[in-house]
Amino acid sequence: MKKSSLWSLRLGFSGKQTSQIEKLGLEKFLKQSYNSKFDTTLPDFLQDQPKTTLELKQVREIIKTSDPETKKEIQKKENQATAEFKKWWIAKMRNDEFPLRENMVCFWHNHFVSTSQKVKINYWIYQHNMILRENAFGNFKELTKQILKSNAMVRYLDNGDNKKGKVNENLIRELLELFTIGIGNYTENDIKNGAKALAGLNIGDEGAVYRKNIEDNSDKIYFGKTGNWKADDLVDIIFEQKNIPYLITRKILKWFIYDNPPEDLVVYYGDYFRKQKFEIEPLLTKIFTEEFKKENSGNKIKNPLVYILQLCDELHLENVNDAAIMAFIKQQGMDLYNQVNVKGWDGGNSWLTSQIYLQRNNTADLLCSGKSLNRRVLKTMVNGVEKEKSDYEKVSVKVTFDSDGNNKTIISELSDRLLFTVSDSAQKDMENLLKYDFDPKDPHADFAVVRLFNYITKLPEYQLI
Repeated sequence: MKKSSLWSLRLGFSGKQTSQIEKLGLEKFLKQSYNSKFDTTLPDFLQDQPKTTLELKQVREIIKTSDPETKKEIQKKENQATAEFKKWWIAKMRNDEFPLRENMVCFWHNHFVSTSQKVKINYWIYQHNMILRENAFGNFKELTKQILKSNAMVRYLDNGDNKKGKVNENLIRELLELFTIGIGNYTENDIKNGAKALAGLNIGDEGAVYRKNIEDNSDKIYFGKTGNWKADDLVDIIFEQKNIPYLITRKILKWFIYDNPPEDLVVYYGDYFRKQKFEIEPLLTKIFTEEFKKENSGNKIKNPLVYILQLCDELHLENVNDAAIMAFIKQQGMDLYNQVNVKGWDGGNSWLTSQIYLQRNNTADLLCSGKSLNRRVLKTMVNGVEKEKSDYEKVSVKVTFDSDGNNKTIISELSDRLLFTVSDSAQKDMENLLKYDFDPKDPHADFAVVRLFNYITKLPEYQLI
């Protein structure tokens, strides 16, 4: 696979950025990605959703006194806003000129997990998402501080139940275990005293605030330091610890390049991250530019987003509904803002179970045959197989290839773009599909190349980047 194609998939979600990487070179491409602008305007679907604690209280009062039909209508509007939020985000992933920011937002979203199913307030989920977007390439310590004090995280990890004299340890435990330093690098006393420091941190209008009547202002011993610590202090002290860089460098390497990152690389990049005072941009630049020079393709299974957006890009399907993308990745176990637990999606082999593989193959068949992908069609599939015949809207599909080539050059062209390696048996199969007398000028040439592409999507090697 060409380096530019491989890294377009790794840094974006499809092959759309291949030509830009070739034209600009990787470092300039990264710089433009870091400097990419994003919209901070509140989306329309949130305009009539509750945003302040007062508005939320008013909605709850209405629900209390409403008849069942009104309650149902309010819930329906909330569910619609949740779906619109996911489609809004998918549209950004698909359409941004430099989608690395959205890829990093997705990475952070799976690191600082906070699900809409539990949080329930769409505006808080949006706030959480915007914190990740604004700080995607910023400072890890500052991002951690902001997320710790976000309404979404405080609600998700039950810190509203954390009060002086009656502590709840959920937030502090996950802060240490999953968000920053990892198991084995703190004590149970750090958990207990950290929970006291977070007691009283509760929901506010634009972020969590301490409530004076339930916060704990006693001195606490935390990682050997004594003081009346609060949320920011806890993060500052965590980031002084020796092993702080490695959990996050392991996860970044896993998200972008290796399903099983070599431990020496985790430490190497982690030590650099500490020297950079936890600035994310220079860390990403070092990782991507150094790993770009290596032969390391085939070490990572595509996640569902990469799989479906690459399919749409290769087949030139411009009008695929974002709701269909949302439904497909949910079916594949990647429901945005609804991870199964606080650990997030496991990735790796969990993206290629036999059921998921079957779903992928059948979706490729569907799209390559010129049938539209929509939520209704996906609902008729059980384990990736059509349960009953559905009506499809026919769409035009086409795979880019050199119309001046021959069967072998076109096979080579697609292989270079789509596969990290080609076995002898796969090569023979492809030559049987696109025979020696193939005429790229023939009116049916597009159909033959799409059929070849469909075969390639079934190969195990196609699932890897």
